[in-house]
Amino acid sequence: MNNKNMQTIIEKIKRCKDMSLEDVTLDDVDEISDIKIDKRKSSNERILDFLNKVKNPYIFKVKGKLVRIRFSNTEKTADDCLTNVLKNLYR
Repeated sequence: MNNKNMQTIIEKIKRCKDMSLEDVTLDDVDEISDIKIDKRKSSNERILDFLNKVKNPYIFKVKGKLVRIRFSNTEKTADDCLTNVLKNLYR
């Protein structure tokens, strides 16, 4: 992944991080079951693939219902949390 693509992902994360559910409509976010990630890729590659494919990595739909994820201020990194979410969704 080149620096321009990485910068685009970083900007998307910053823009989406503090959005509230009131700021989005169902059409603004992806249905999580429609996101297809290649399980053969490494963990980091799957995370980057997910971040590239979704409109908002923090807010998505599950069976038509809006879901927002947040991360606690703990020792776990965002990568750890996203990896756990993706592993559970795409096993």
